[in-house]
Amino acid sequence: MSYDMFCYQCEQTAGGKGCTKIGVCGKTPEIAGLQDLLIYQLKGISFYVKKLIERGEKIDKAIVSFVENSLFTTLTNVNFDADVHVQLLKHSQEIKEKVRNMVGSCSDIPQAASYNLSDTKEDMLKDAKQAGIMFDQSLDPDIRSLRQTILYGLKGISAYGHQARELGYYSDQIDEFYFRGLEATTNDKLTVQDLITMTMRTGEMSVAVIQKLDEANTTIYKNPVPQKVNINVKKGPFIIVSGHDLKDLEMILEQTEGKGINIYTHGEMLPCHGYPELKKYKHLVGNFGGAWQDQQKEFDSIPGCIVMTTNCLMKPRESYKDRIFSTNVVGWDGVKHIKKNIDGKKDFSEVINKALELGGFAEDQTPKEILVGFGHHATLSYAGKIVDAVKSGKLRHFFLIGGCDGARPGRNYYTEFAKRVPKDCIILTLACGKYRFNKLDFGELDGLPRLLDIGQCNDAYSAVKIALALADAFDTDINSLPLSIILSWYEQKAVADLLALLSLNVKGIYLGPVLPAFLSPTVLQYLVDNFCLTPISTPEKDLESCLEQDVK
Repeated sequence: MSYDMFCYQCEQTAGGKGCTKIGVCGKTPEIAGLQDLLIYQLKGISFYVKKLIERGEKIDKAIVSFVENSLFTTLTNVNFDADVHVQLLKHSQEIKEKVRNMVGSCSDIPQAASYNLSDTKEDMLKDAKQAGIMFDQSLDPDIRSLRQTILYGLKGISAYGHQARELGYYSDQIDEFYFRGLEATTNDKLTVQDLITMTMRTGEMSVAVIQKLDEANTTIYKNPVPQKVNINVKKGPFIIVSGHDLKDLEMILEQTEGKGINIYTHGEMLPCHGYPELKKYKHLVGNFGGAWQDQQKEFDSIPGCIVMTTNCLMKPRESYKDRIFSTNVVGWDGVKHIKKNIDGKKDFSEVINKALELGGFAEDQTPKEILVGFGHHATLSYAGKIVDAVKSGKLRHFFLIGGCDGARPGRNYYTEFAKRVPKDCIILTLACGKYRFNKLDFGELDGLPRLLDIGQCNDAYSAVKIALALADAFDTDINSLPLSIILSWYEQKAVADLLALLSLNVKGIYLGPVLPAFLSPTVLQYLVDNFCLTPISTPEKDLESCLEQDVK
């Protein structure tokens, strides 16, 4: 069964308008259709659950987890396994029928709520047409734009919420918002202004969820500390752990201790080296490779194993398909998946045995180190020194250069920008966008490293906390600080991060490499008028504009 897909949720969408034949990410029309229908089901469930919330009824956390994980499953580069999607769809119908019966009769039911799932995958794909983004051609483009922005923000929130929940942390407020936000995307009574309000509310919930995840990570694994990380390889068997999930890394470290296996982080796992409760494992020896989009080349025929814990999975080449494993919501047809046991733990013995069988790297490379671990706790321990450096004129400006990386031509903008930052300025960075420049030597400024790696994409909270603390120190607000934010985006977690910053009234953000295709001209103009959101131009011009603000 063929499905006429349309997807524009990521930055690399075809032609900057939308993928219609196959996703640039590798998503097939079949997967696109099943994902569209799964989101449609979640919207239908949310219509009923919102009514239960308004009655004051407590919502089963199993339903929350299902919605959260299903949203996360449809995020870019997460799951490409059709069977997984069919099972999720069948479960969604069971939940829908349950909450529908709990609500009883009601009026103004949207089609997503009244729809009942078909029995076969072929019929599901036929039904998926009505769930498509562009199905209702008469829908106001600004309404569609805002509905999609809310949805993509929710997808980003779900990724962070999933990580926090895996560690036993969650928020009832955020849990309820999944349903309120999804219901808003089906409610024809809501105006453009109503949806703008809901979009900003999505940003507030993004702040709340990254704060909750920070609490989980720093409570369980302690506050990150500055740590040098080897980016070259060591002799011996190895496992590369990619994604974002600290708990999975911890389980792998525990199960490989004393077995002669080296553990490397990859991609967004790099910041894990700064957490005391993870870096204590001596066989956590370094970081392998660069950002997610280089994985096919970097993993090609390597003599070791890879575990993908969250998003950023690309189509595995045959040369390593037998040695890459997925877990959590990640999946690809034919890739071995590591599930939870009844006790909630995971058995990585198959990965371990495969790594030992492959034998690993034949010899050590000369060590080369980079510095990580400058979360809000570590960075603010230097607050007094930073304030003195600013007041004395030694430190002129801060640049937060970070976000999602990607393969689109033009992303060398971020490398060039970082290289051009004057030596009397400090660069803060986070997420995989850092790989564009984090192996360069920026030196020091008054005893401080000029490049401070704050952490993962979810550590946007660290950046905000640092900025707020500095604003307090200078008795001003964030927008009056000598601080510029140069943001790169790729997928929906970056959407959540951007909405988080906007909800905090952070203005003057430079966004690139291109603007989101799902922003209508009117919605984009609103962001420009109210938040001075600026598309990137050239490193020279944008850098000059940022530094001009200090003169004013």
